[in-house]
Amino acid sequence: MPDRIINIRFLSFLTFPLSVVEVKVRNIVLLFLLLSGGWAEAQITSNVDTTNIRIGEEIRYSVEVMADSTDLVLFPEGQSFLPLEMIESYKVDTTYEQAKYRLIKKYGLTQFDSGSYTIPPQKIVINDRVFSTDSVKIEVADVPVDTTQQKMFEIKPAIEVGSTPFNFMKLLYWLLPLIIIGGIGWYLLRRKKKREAEEEQLPPYDEALASLKELDASNLLSSNRSKEYYSQLTEIVKRYLDREIDDTALESTSDELIERLQLHKDAGNFEFDTETISKLDAILKRADLVKFAKMEMAQGQSSSDRNTIEEIITETHEVVPEPTEEELLQNELYAQEQRRRRRNKRIIYGAATGMLAVIIAVVILASTYGWDYLKDNVIGHPTKDLVEGQWYRSEYGIPAVIMETPVVLKRQDVQLPPEMQEAVQSSRFFAYGSILDRFYLVVNTTIFNQPIDGELEKVLEGALATFEAQGARNLVVKTESFETDNGVKGIKAYGSFESENPFVKGNNDTQNYEMLVFGQQGALQQIIISSLDSDRYAEELVDRIRNSIELEVQPTKQKQQ
Repeated sequence: MPDRIINIRFLSFLTFPLSVVEVKVRNIVLLFLLLSGGWAEAQITSNVDTTNIRIGEEIRYSVEVMADSTDLVLFPEGQSFLPLEMIESYKVDTTYEQAKYRLIKKYGLTQFDSGSYTIPPQKIVINDRVFSTDSVKIEVADVPVDTTQQKMFEIKPAIEVGSTPFNFMKLLYWLLPLIIIGGIGWYLLRRKKKREAEEEQLPPYDEALASLKELDASNLLSSNRSKEYYSQLTEIVKRYLDREIDDTALESTSDELIERLQLHKDAGNFEFDTETISKLDAILKRADLVKFAKMEMAQGQSSSDRNTIEEIITETHEVVPEPTEEELLQNELYAQEQRRRRRNKRIIYGAATGMLAVIIAVVILASTYGWDYLKDNVIGHPTKDLVEGQWYRSEYGIPAVIMETPVVLKRQDVQLPPEMQEAVQSSRFFAYGSILDRFYLVVNTTIFNQPIDGELEKVLEGALATFEAQGARNLVVKTESFETDNGVKGIKAYGSFESENPFVKGNNDTQNYEMLVFGQQGALQQIIISSLDSDRYAEELVDRIRNSIELEVQPTKQKQQ
């Protein structure tokens, strides 16, 4: 496309006051500049590498600015090329040419729908003026597809995608610094409290003397650090007086402390010597001059003040009366109460820390493996425990039903109806759980006096009626023939039913069941298995039991004879 030259600023003589003739000349020059683009100190051109593309191809859109080195040039940013989409903004290419700078800014544009589009004018800011480029028309063509040569495929079914796996390492990167910082802070705080507790264990007088010895061991005087020296010295005497005489000594100013000591003396609480109070007053005033007026104190005077403070503490200790037995008992009781509170706090903090650690571990495990995994492996799942526990191979009844079970079935006494007692020779009933439990297993063997061939359907109907009598509702029944590995044939009934939830009153559970009934000669063998429909371990449990079933074959009467 043709370049467009844009004026940056006009010649200075066009702005001077002119005569009538000069005004006409100026207007002609202005008109010429407007029509031709004129001359300017900065010039702007724009172009594209192509105006015809296919869907998704890139167009290189370039903006070129010729400007002085002192000019501030701002190129468009963001999606200002709509309806075309900017896919990349390249760096500005700068070159020096004839005492001017040539700035070239390129953009990568594209469009994913066919048709005719127009790149809108782009605004370029140079110093305080805004200039616009020309619009450009772009043709976007379709990509031809030959359906006769392209092989077609069937639409694939949707695939269920699981949740994104939890990034445990990312969580660890955040938790580890917090745990380390918290551990360090807890250790420092505990160490500080322990040190404070050890200091509180010393009596006030012993603590003051120990602090004076620590002050002597420091090099504050030899290094001419009078301010720090007097700050510690006055703090030692104030802390002693705070613990022994007046509990406001640490918070009091020098004048307030001397005034309160004088009040204690006048009230007869303590037999202070007037000279002792005067010495303390003089030292506190010198300390204030050192601390607040930046007065340098001679090393000899500082040592003398230190010795005087020790004398004041000793004299004060001598006039403090010894505590009575009642006061000692109260202090001991108070100390015991403080120890009990500290012990309770440690217990509470330890329990809270342990609970927090458990919660963090539970959240991490649940986020990594899921709540079901956490519940089944940490809290426990009864059916999962049965599947993964020890199994037992046992024989039940006569003729025997041989099977593997996760628990040994218990024999139960069942009272037969009077009308069946004469027809039954023997009956044995073994069970685990009940129909209302989440897992129910029954084995029943009965020997009749007469053959029962063709009566299995009636036996099955009776078993289903017993199911309903025990609490099964909305019973769904499906039947089919069944045969064991050793050739014993029977009938299998299976389906589902609803039972009352034993934990939540008013809620119903859906359970699946299987009934296997076998009849050979005068013997009846019956197996019933029911399990919770929502139990994901129940299917594995039932399959293993079913596949392990073996029946003892009842011999014919001829063989018995």
